[in-house]
Amino acid sequence: MRKASSNMSTASAMLGGLIDEAMMTQLADLRLTNALVLNDGALHDTALTIAAGRIADNSAPEVDLSGYWLLPGIVDLHGDGFEHHLRPRPTAPFEPKRALLNADAELGANGVTTAWFAQSWSWEGGSRAPDAAEQLMEAVSSMADRLTADVRVQVRFETHMLDDHARLLAALRRFNVDYVVFNNHLPEAVHLANTNPDRFAMWAGHNSHTPAALLAIVRATEARDAEVPTSLMQLAQSVRAAGVKMGSHDDGTAGVRAFYRGIGALICEFPTSIEAAQAAKAAGEPVLLGAPNVVRGGSQAGNIAAQTLIEDGLCDALVSDYYYPALSQAAWVLADL
Repeated sequence: MRKASSNMSTASAMLGGLIDEAMMTQLADLRLTNALVLNDGALHDTALTIAAGRIADNSAPEVDLSGYWLLPGIVDLHGDGFEHHLRPRPTAPFEPKRALLNADAELGANGVTTAWFAQSWSWEGGSRAPDAAEQLMEAVSSMADRLTADVRVQVRFETHMLDDHARLLAALRRFNVDYVVFNNHLPEAVHLANTNPDRFAMWAGHNSHTPAALLAIVRATEARDAEVPTSLMQLAQSVRAAGVKMGSHDDGTAGVRAFYRGIGALICEFPTSIEAAQAAKAAGEPVLLGAPNVVRGGSQAGNIAAQTLIEDGLCDALVSDYYYPALSQAAWVLADL
């Protein structure tokens, strides 16, 4: 790895701090020759030596890679494509440790060498319930030595889980989780309950609820709205003290971003407006967008197109979101554009 320059941006420094330790995959010492090597933003016809898991200048046994390209491994800061392996169908879960082997194979096939599995901790239940989150953390922890990629867990903590703070903090410490993102699906749930009962019923079924049961949860959760800001401030203080990086998901306004900035959640994931992305960028905070949005030419949820933010210089990194192949595909799409 080349050493970062002294004028690295604040956003890049934040992302670098999150991934530095993940870049130490150990390989046999090799000198890879006759391949095109991606370095400094271009493909070069040059040899590349790997020694003790790092790029080096010393001699080593040579391997002829004529006709191949050598590209850096992809670091994915947010992906939930692993869910397709854990639950190929919403009502058909598979044993997590076996499923992780298949998810790991998919990461490798798509060039991902470091991945944070974005796991919800939510009132929604089912695969997003706290029990499911702890099961995934345990599986990833116990399988680390068997996985090819450096797999970690990003906890997407629902802001209204007011009674789960102690449990969350205990899980972060027990499983060495290093990344928490605050998420709020409640407005979407309320909107669907009021305007689209069929989609609300589908959401309920995917998370092992009847529509009536999920609606009761939504109404009870909504009734505690006023408690959330103070509660989150207290939780964020404890999370920060544990050395865990924090971010927020789907910021819609500069005001929302300012709140999360105030509690130390400095990574801005999937902002849903130019205003929110501009506010993050102005404060030197990294903005993460979905690679599938780039490849498909727009958001599947109807939010702002990632290309628009990228063209305006408002994106620091792309993440896989729900589809791992989109990471490498997005690089070529952007290059072609």
